[in-house]
Amino acid sequence: MSISPEPMESAPIFVFLDFDGVTHPWGEVEDFRCLPRVEEVLRRFEELRVVITSDWRTLFSERKLAARFAEDLRSRVVGVTPHIVPRKGGDLHGLREREARQWLAESGHEGGRWLAVDDAPGNWLTRSRLVLTDFKRGFTQEDAVVMARLIERLREGTDGLDEHPLRTVLWA
Repeated sequence: MSISPEPMESAPIFVFLDFDGVTHPWGEVEDFRCLPRVEEVLRRFEELRVVITSDWRTLFSERKLAARFAEDLRSRVVGVTPHIVPRKGGDLHGLREREARQWLAESGHEGGRWLAVDDAPGNWLTRSRLVLTDFKRGFTQEDAVVMARLIERLREGTDGLDEHPLRTVLWA
């Protein structure tokens, strides 16, 4: 007897989420003013699960970080990435992606579907999976559109998303 894989539409899609420069503009009041826009996208796609990549994960518990989200979405915050300490300056490039991939492997989701929302492109080598926000503005309505399109591509299995890791995707 063989076990069939989970249907694509019900398998989780992990959103590796930064805070500063995403949920609020970087360097301003840390009021999470942009989080409701992120939450709108989360509500549209039931299979989305949030993993916190923000440096806030080193200061606060997963429970406290999840409490930042609306009550109906807190259960969809499923983890925080491990904190990898870089040994030299060059190790910073792509560090968050390495942490995210380590989380996927350790949680039993290696090879799973994922995307990142971050304001620092150097954190992610696989740019085709990155929703890049403007750190001065945080997550905007335009970012929500880009994120929804990327999720649709992941849902459809139109992957090719890893073929050109340094390519920047331009959305129409």
